[in-house]
Amino acid sequence: MTLRGFSAFLLLAGVAAIPAMASRVHRAPTSGHAHAKHRVPTTAAKIHKIHGQQTIDSDRVTAIQQALIREHYMTGEPTARWDADTQAAMLKFQADQGWQTKLTPDSRALIKLGLGPNHSDAANAGNGANPNPLNSPGNLPSTQTQGFVAASGVSH
Repeated sequence: MTLRGFSAFLLLAGVAAIPAMASRVHRAPTSGHAHAKHRVPTTAAKIHKIHGQQTIDSDRVTAIQQALIREHYMTGEPTARWDADTQAAMLKFQADQGWQTKLTPDSRALIKLGLGPNHSDAANAGNGANPNPLNSPGNLPSTQTQGFVAASGVSH
């Protein structure tokens, strides 16, 4: 065998052996390797949308401050800004009521301060006025009223 033939033999043996030595187990590259592939995003990045109320309206802040001043949790005049003094006063008010102090203002605190929702026009507001007088018991025929009593199973 000549030198040229021996060189050709080694070259062919090396080329044939390379696929046989290749690993068939895929291993993900670890961080820090220079040859690690970086994925290019195929779609636009998702934007995280924040839901819910983010700030308190200045008129609402003024009403809260007036109520906290009235209850002696704040002093001075309302500033219409949800500042550190207002937050501290609301935290103190909520803590004094035994309520949570992580979220301010708490809905129970607002109701206690007289700033809850206005349900005065609701059907069950309790002001004595019946918004639908046709359905009041006095306006129902006596046979219908007796039927209601009988159906209820309550004896008088």
